Amino acid sequence: MTEAATGFSWLSLITFLPLIGAVLIGLTRLGAQVDEKGALDPKDQKRIDTTARNVALIFTLGVFVAAAVVYFEFYDPAKPGYQLVETISWLGGGISYKMGVDGISILFVLLTAFVMPICIIASWNSITKRVGDYMIAFLVMETLMLGVFCALDLFLFYFFFEGSLIPMFLIIGVWGSAGTKEFAGFQMPSCVYAAVKFFLYTLAGSVLLLVAMAWMYAKAGTTDIPTLQQFAFPAGAQNWLFLAFLASFAVKTPMWPVHTWLPDAHVQAPTAGSVILASILLKMGGYGFLRFSLPMFPIASANFAPLMFALSIMAIIYTSFVALAQEDMKKLVAYSSVAHMGFVTMGMFTLTPQGIDGALFQMLSHGFISGALFLCVGVLYDRMHTREIAAFGGLVHRMPFYAFLFLFFTLGNVGLPGISGFVGEFLTLAGAFKFNTWIALFATTGVILSAAYALRLYRQVMYGELTKTNLMAIADVDTREMVMLGLLMAFALYLGVNPHPALSVFAPASGNLIQHYNAALAAFAGGAS
Repeated sequence: MTEAATGFSWLSLITFLPLIGAVLIGLTRLGAQVDEKGALDPKDQKRIDTTARNVALIFTLGVFVAAAVVYFEFYDPAKPGYQLVETISWLGGGISYKMGVDGISILFVLLTAFVMPICIIASWNSITKRVGDYMIAFLVMETLMLGVFCALDLFLFYFFFEGSLIPMFLIIGVWGSAGTKEFAGFQMPSCVYAAVKFFLYTLAGSVLLLVAMAWMYAKAGTTDIPTLQQFAFPAGAQNWLFLAFLASFAVKTPMWPVHTWLPDAHVQAPTAGSVILASILLKMGGYGFLRFSLPMFPIASANFAPLMFALSIMAIIYTSFVALAQEDMKKLVAYSSVAHMGFVTMGMFTLTPQGIDGALFQMLSHGFISGALFLCVGVLYDRMHTREIAAFGGLVHRMPFYAFLFLFFTLGNVGLPGISGFVGEFLTLAGAFKFNTWIALFATTGVILSAAYALRLYRQVMYGELTKTNLMAIADVDTREMVMLGLLMAFALYLGVNPHPALSVFAPASGNLIQHYNAALAAFAGGAS
């Protein structure tokens, strides 16, 4: 696989720029007055909070501008190999600081940079406690997420991949919803329970990933990802390595049955935390399958493809039925995310151009649509402080602009043609039909079920008579909310009508992956015969 180096460390600049903003926010506390209990003077607190919001927004916008400049000025979508490669000697022994992007990763760098300013804007009024710490957590998380998509060294990837758990753990546990939950005989805040569950699930899978990485390093003598993608690991070892990587990536995706942490995390997280979970963090598992499992363990990927299809179908059908039974809006959207990510894993393991390109497109589209749905839920929660579906009804009479935006993203979630969600689902199903008709048939039932739970939610919240007195004065979306949802709608609509700009980026890299995969299978079959 060819690599194109660059004379300037663009990817490092994009990745670590948010950390500068985090440091600046931390410095705003210098010289602040505190009382005998350690509380800040109200004037200093207001100054720090305002500065934190402004700095976070400026730096996240700066990252997006830099990412857009890098893509349009320096990245060539027609090339299948890694570009903008940076390599610095780091730990020695074949472990280096190496960054680079290809068609599989570059658009997720842009997606991360695009979603982060929206998350900061979404938190502008709703987060009033420890605002500076909250903004620092988001800026640190942005660096770690960008690092995941740019890292070309296995150890460096693991550093970013696991590091992203820490700020998300804090965002859920510190700024999550109120309430208590019993666990092992103890009462604890519900947000802490969700944060601990999220952390333990993801950490447990990653222990096996670390063991597999150590074995691969001992065998290949390097942690360089492009080199490892060309290394022929023994067929028997590939099976164990695949399962070790699966243990981590399945949790992150999340796949059935290791998805149960996600609804709790979504329900308890603040709105922006749910947006970043749905839009970016869930993509890391799918990205891991394409970056590691399929190219590095092709024999094992073929062996375990039936298992991956079975788990994907279970995710699509089972979690769709669970979504139908939900009375909490956030939980319904969370289970919807699990179902839609089932299409992603199904498409990947067809190892067809339609399947892989569709999986990548579905991840990209899901980042816009699912993130927007959580913002829509957040709009109502900020006004009424409840997410219960039964607490609403007839909102179309008071919130016509909100009703339009909510309907657009609901239909996008269902897969209406003309919105980006349709393209990803159609291509993954087309890839599945080429591979096995029964797989595609079972997966198609998920499209029907998604219409059932999504339209049920919309009907119960928006239609009917406005009879509840506490809803009589509810305000429609304001300018800030219109900007957030309008931007997401614009991209979902643009890619739904014209998917070529994204598919043309994915195609060279996915084609290269499929060619390598087929060559590895042919070589194994030839050796076995």
